[in-house]
Amino acid sequence: MSIRRRPAALAATATALVLAVSLSACTGSSAGAADDDPGAKVTLTFWHGWSAPSEVKAVDAAVKRFQDAHPNITVKAVPNVTDDKIQQALRAGGSNAPDVVSSFTTDNVGKFCSSGAFADLQPFIEKSRIDLAATFPKARLDYTEFNGVRCTLPLLGDAYGLYYNKDAFKKAGITGPPRTWSEFDRVAVKLTKAKGDSYEQLGFMPNFHGYESTPGHLVAQWGPTYFGADGKSAIARDPAFAAMFTWQKNLIGKLGGFAKLERYRNTFGDEWSAKHPFHTGQVAMQLDGEWRLGMTADAKVPFEVGVAPLPVPDDRADEYGKGYLSGTITGIASTSRKQNAAWELVKYLTTDTDAVVSFANELRNVPSTNAALASPKLKLDPRFKVFLDIARHPKSNTTPASVNGGAYQVTLQEFGYLHESGREKDLEAGLARTAAQIDTDIAKAK
Repeated sequence: MSIRRRPAALAATATALVLAVSLSACTGSSAGAADDDPGAKVTLTFWHGWSAPSEVKAVDAAVKRFQDAHPNITVKAVPNVTDDKIQQALRAGGSNAPDVVSSFTTDNVGKFCSSGAFADLQPFIEKSRIDLAATFPKARLDYTEFNGVRCTLPLLGDAYGLYYNKDAFKKAGITGPPRTWSEFDRVAVKLTKAKGDSYEQLGFMPNFHGYESTPGHLVAQWGPTYFGADGKSAIARDPAFAAMFTWQKNLIGKLGGFAKLERYRNTFGDEWSAKHPFHTGQVAMQLDGEWRLGMTADAKVPFEVGVAPLPVPDDRADEYGKGYLSGTITGIASTSRKQNAAWELVKYLTTDTDAVVSFANELRNVPSTNAALASPKLKLDPRFKVFLDIARHPKSNTTPASVNGGAYQVTLQEFGYLHESGREKDLEAGLARTAAQIDTDIAKAK
């Protein structure tokens, strides 16, 4: 399992903003080269962010498989590389810069592509005759390109779903996971057990600081359009956003109110520890990514864990099974003088079915290609099939790339904090102001 996830969405997007600003002066494309001989003996430097011993072991195993298939190419894999270090190296260039880079922050794709920090992969893709639409699910393609420039490809993926405490469900007489938001509300209320001014058990933590319950992850179930054809923010025009915020605020009221929920949330353990509130039984349902399944096993939770897709709006019941998708991205540094050899590594890691399947098995992440998602060689927890199905669902979606990284998501999330707490009472006016701020920030970045 890869537990390299950002500790909170806001922290991740804040990091993305720093990177976006830092990369604004970085083009570097003129220093690179795509005229090297990929059959020549060469050493590539591959930077990645995985850091846990089991993760590094999995990356090294993938690299070894590549080297066995390409004996002329030696790969020096460098683990635990942050996006801050990536941007510094891409600005500086030189012999110490990487040739191939992977990042966990899909928000940065817009800046990577528009700044020229990563090489345009389209010529390599065409030369290799890769049919992108046939190879990858649409949402994976959406978060790896920006404004028609594809400078990254998906390297394993994430899918978000609903975890639920089967023991708590059985005790409450609930026979299965909710499929619509109205069902979800009823289940969340039924699972909630008050204890004085707090809770013995909470059905679900709806507050936006509640570990992965971010506006972006939730509104995906409404099929949102973030930007219109004019490039302007559509959050005040697309009813999906108002519907999501209205639902979330109403559920807060049904479960005891914002202040009471916040007091309870402050008793939660760390998101990445065995004391996560879902592990401890403090919450009976949790929105999370596929990695949580392995973490519940590692934490030896004392109840049976169920996994299902997140519910959908009642008027979209036929779309049940979809979810929010994200993942790891990889590309070629535009400063690299070994781009053809670097492409061989990128192509292998992202499109070779056996390579993707083996990597997914070792890291317990969702495979990023259609062929790997259907491979009988996948050796994952049977419950993991839920995430494979979410990844394949045609209505699953993601947050689009932007020229200033994740700034618009930070702005939307900050509005969410104001709305859920009651400090912003006019939803329509608040969304309009938020959209205007997003447009202003993007115009400045351009």
